[in-house]
Amino acid sequence: MAGSEQRAVGPTGCEEAFRQPSSAPDLTPRHGISEVSAISGLTAHTLRWYERIGLLEPVDRSHAGQRRYTDADLARLAFLTKLRLTGMPVADMVRYVELVRAGNGTRDERRELLVAHRAEVRRRMADLRATLAVIDMKIDHYGGSGLPVGGDEETPNHCGQDRKSA
Repeated sequence: MAGSEQRAVGPTGCEEAFRQPSSAPDLTPRHGISEVSAISGLTAHTLRWYERIGLLEPVDRSHAGQRRYTDADLARLAFLTKLRLTGMPVADMVRYVELVRAGNGTRDERRELLVAHRAEVRRRMADLRATLAVIDMKIDHYGGSGLPVGGDEETPNHCGQDRKSA
């Protein structure tokens, strides 16, 4: 391709740093807020808020004042995003990050916080499995064709069951 560069297909450095964080992330500030927002699914407003409340370290700025995130920032965002996806309250996330900043002496406390959260996630997953079983039962009630068992007309039994159980 004369006069133009061929771009490799695959994850960008930003996407790779977010999706597959390394144990020794690059600390070079190089990812802009719009790129991080697109990769993480977090709005620019949320990213700035995370920085303001202390979930992220103060983000470096370019000479023009634009935020530049490091791979380490992206690794933290990836973990925080997973915590939020599991329903961890922001206050608990802030507490966790404060403990990380306090150093290795807080490892047991961090672990306890995560163990307690895991128990809550497991409880909610059990609730969701039970709820899914009810939905599956209702789908089976209506049959595989999308119509109630027996065709277009509801049998008196189904009609009564529908009124009782929605």
